[in-house]
Amino acid sequence: MSKPDTTAWLEALIGRAPHDPATFAQALTHGSAKAENYERLEFLGDRVLGLLVSEWVFTRFAGEPEGKLSRRFNALVSGETCAEVARSAGVATHLVLGKQARDDGAANSDNVLGDVMEALIGALYLEGGLDEARALVRHLWADRVDTQTNAPRHPKSALQEWAAANRRKPPEYSMTDRSGPQHALRFTVMVSIKGAGEASATGGSKQEAETAAAAALLTKLSA
Repeated sequence: MSKPDTTAWLEALIGRAPHDPATFAQALTHGSAKAENYERLEFLGDRVLGLLVSEWVFTRFAGEPEGKLSRRFNALVSGETCAEVARSAGVATHLVLGKQARDDGAANSDNVLGDVMEALIGALYLEGGLDEARALVRHLWADRVDTQTNAPRHPKSALQEWAAANRRKPPEYSMTDRSGPQHALRFTVMVSIKGAGEASATGGSKQEAETAAAAALLTKLSA
């Protein structure tokens, strides 16, 4: 199998040749392959993404109260969304993984893909500042912001509201399983509302699994 042309892909992604290719190479490198990996850049990129998305929804949805802006923000910067953006951008093809991580399917892990997407934003911020990072985020996230006609309600909040409106006790969440290698952990969570029903779901983090379980129970309750 031929090696992917990561240099050309990066140039297409950020709109120019990287000034410091090593920083972007680090952003694409998993800890199973090298000690110098994406983790520090992901830390930075996470904060940069948060600032840029906050700025974006603040100006785009002028007049909306803080609660609605927070719901938009949380949906746009979630690990699941970052992983979806990474897949659409073709990140998985260019990941540098150790053998065990490859065998364990790290290239398809929401956790890994989401973190690498943030690391790439961090790398671009270091080179080009906020303006270039903003251009990349607005390009990659444009469809998701444009289709947010209403501020999405988080499934866990919506389920809490359903319970209160129907005079039930608050939802209870319990983790029923935790499996997989450290870089691709899978969590299974069950949520129940006494006297109403229960549902379970699996995700790449406990929070992701809780969110999916809440959404599944909401679907059952509205059927």
